[in-house]
Amino acid sequence: MIRYATLRKKPKDLLALTGLARGEFDELLPAFKAALPKRRQRRRRRQRAPGGGRKPALPTVADKLLFILVYAKTYPIQTVQAHLFGMSQPSANRYIQQLLPVLARALDILGMMPERDGQKVARHERDHDEAKDLIVDGTERRRQRPKRREIQAIHYSGKKKTHSDKNVVVVNTQTKRVSFLSQTLPGSVHDKNVADQANIRYPKDATLRSDLGLQGYTPDVREHLQPKKSPSTRS
Repeated sequence: MIRYATLRKKPKDLLALTGLARGEFDELLPAFKAALPKRRQRRRRRQRAPGGGRKPALPTVADKLLFILVYAKTYPIQTVQAHLFGMSQPSANRYIQQLLPVLARALDILGMMPERDGQKVARHERDHDEAKDLIVDGTERRRQRPKRREIQAIHYSGKKKTHSDKNVVVVNTQTKRVSFLSQTLPGSVHDKNVADQANIRYPKDATLRSDLGLQGYTPDVREHLQPKKSPSTRS
């Protein structure tokens, strides 16, 4: 079973499983604890002695944070997630439903929650005293192959040669903070189409970087840096 008390001594494994270094995990932990719902006091008469009964599958706040970060980073099927943390699949499902909103609230407390409305990105950036050097890019993650053939075609990404979902993200190149996360679309949708649908409003004084997946994308920014295609060598 995975436990933070063990994993904190293995920083490479912690980074691989959660995407966070130990210092970043420890910085997020107090906000996550503050975002957890308060326990309600039970008025019923105690039926068993203190310490009795089944022990919790995730005994500490750190273990709860580790559980939901591993799920968010690796996105395993719930049976695998349950096996990793020594619980049943229904228990894993219950923890996922409970802890995903808590993680979102914790990130919001730290000011790290990305904006989801493209029209508010410029205002969101003004709230952060950082250099306006941004990169916009499409990101894909694999998903289970849909059972229906027509849905399979929608989610099939020719670029990744697999079934996937896609988002466009805007990231500050210096602080690595994710400024914007678009709505999720099928993997077959082109990066530029996702960006166009998001209708992102950037700060006017921003420097924006993108790759050729967004060729033809013309945002209203101070400078848009994009590589050029090499000229054809065919005679």
